[in-house]
Amino acid sequence: MHQIRNGWLKVESKNEKNLAITACLLAGRLLIENGSNMERVNDTMRRMAQSAGLKKFEAFTTMTAIVACAEHRPNTQVIDIHQRKLNLNKVAAVNSLSRQFADHKIDLIELYDGLKKVDHQPQQTSDFIQCVAAGVLSWALTIVYTGNVHDSPFAALIGFLSYLVYLMLGKHSKAKFVNEFCTSLVIAIFAVAFVKLHWANDINDIIIGCVMPLVPGVPLTNAARDLMSGDLISGTSRAVEATLTAIAIGCAIVLVLRYV
Repeated sequence: MHQIRNGWLKVESKNEKNLAITACLLAGRLLIENGSNMERVNDTMRRMAQSAGLKKFEAFTTMTAIVACAEHRPNTQVIDIHQRKLNLNKVAAVNSLSRQFADHKIDLIELYDGLKKVDHQPQQTSDFIQCVAAGVLSWALTIVYTGNVHDSPFAALIGFLSYLVYLMLGKHSKAKFVNEFCTSLVIAIFAVAFVKLHWANDINDIIIGCVMPLVPGVPLTNAARDLMSGDLISGTSRAVEATLTAIAIGCAIVLVLRYV
């Protein structure tokens, strides 16, 4: 049974309490997997637990798993984080469901069903549109960072093709660093080829614009926010992940420029 007391939705049965904890875990997993920082993850889970009437809700969140329990229940629930990507549409959807639940516009079952729909929601942006966006970004940043208008169309073409390679590698490999290393190799090889064919003028300008879609800006920002908010484990792990990504990109570029 559900009862509203003092503005909270009170869950009565053991099954409903377990479902409330499961919903909190699912919401936390969706937020972490799709690019949210840990402070938002913890705040959303606590607000959902509070709105469900769970007492003494505790959660331990990391980049790879979430552990949660409430009311000193004998069975602590755990959920794994299998992948991490950037999909702010899912983050916004989880936040919307959390607010609706807190305002008692939906009940616990509707909340859990909504979270499952978000979990199985397909990517809204097609691979082609993502590649076009990467090409446009490479074109614009080549002009902004270097002022090289002549080479910017070649940067756009390389940005489009390299991001297509990145997406294809991502579908067959979970080693993110390897994917970005291979994509950076493609960028550098194309840049060198265009210059040697006398189609473009400056290798460095093209590479600068084309690697920007691969730069881990969101992980670095979330790492800084996590460290400032006291989430040392997640902040450090995000920072290490972003650093390794930057090293992989740099090593690939250096290899091509040195030996090709």
